[in-house]
Amino acid sequence: MPTLLTPPLFFDKLKQDLSIGGNIMEPTLFSLGHVVATPGALQALEDSGQPASEFLDRHVSGDWGELQEEDCKENELSLKEQFRILSAYHLKSGTKIWVITEADRSSTTILLPEEY
Repeated sequence: MPTLLTPPLFFDKLKQDLSIGGNIMEPTLFSLGHVVATPGALQALEDSGQPASEFLDRHVSGDWGELQEEDCKENELSLKEQFRILSAYHLKSGTKIWVITEADRSSTTILLPEEY
């Protein structure tokens, strides 16, 4: 289980991201629930100069990023059947991040694959 930031720290960072140009798209395909990130993912986002909201926007709108076709189809099924949803993106720095929303939609985690 990845080490997660405490919610106030992440939400302060997310609010900052939103104030510099990001916004959560409406309507969305599903609820993100409680959004958290691992320290490694937050450092990678900071190093790349990209806001977390950029990837949350894509994830919640059905842009699964750099997944194989089979995984994209699994996400489509997951929307209907309430299974876990995974997206994968490369940051400008080349670092890969994952965004995972739990099956019950209670939470979404941004993490590095090696932190899984």
